[in-house]
Amino acid sequence: MKGNDSMSELNKETKISSESLEWRPSNLMKIPNADLLERTGSEMMGARLWRLPPKSANTLHRHITSEEFFFVLEGTGRIRVDDETYTIQKHESIHIWPHQIRQVFNDTDEDVLWLITSAPDNEVPKGQKPDPARFYPSDPTDLPPELQGYSWPP
Repeated sequence: MKGNDSMSELNKETKISSESLEWRPSNLMKIPNADLLERTGSEMMGARLWRLPPKSANTLHRHITSEEFFFVLEGTGRIRVDDETYTIQKHESIHIWPHQIRQVFNDTDEDVLWLITSAPDNEVPKGQKPDPARFYPSDPTDLPPELQGYSWPP
């Protein structure tokens, strides 16, 4: 029966309160973000909040196997996907396939809050280091043309 007990623990729901979120700056671009699923142990999907300050951008990147779903919770979001730029209004969304190059950015004067989900969440087998060239087709800190003349991260 012990095996069944551990299995039921794996299948137990996890409520995540807003007070428990741990906001941190992203590694390269220093964008505030909070991982929503880190406590769940999920390896099948990821969900993260990203708060883009005015005149900021996240990394220019792609995924190898992960699909991503971008949803704007607050503000007006902007994203470039390959050679197209999209404006995503509050409560609108966009789905991006693997291999498409994407970059979320904010060329407004107000914060923009995104919910970004992905599946699968882990594209690199445990214990292996990712090959940056597979994810970053160019300098990941390049800003989109809409932010020409601005500098980010601060």
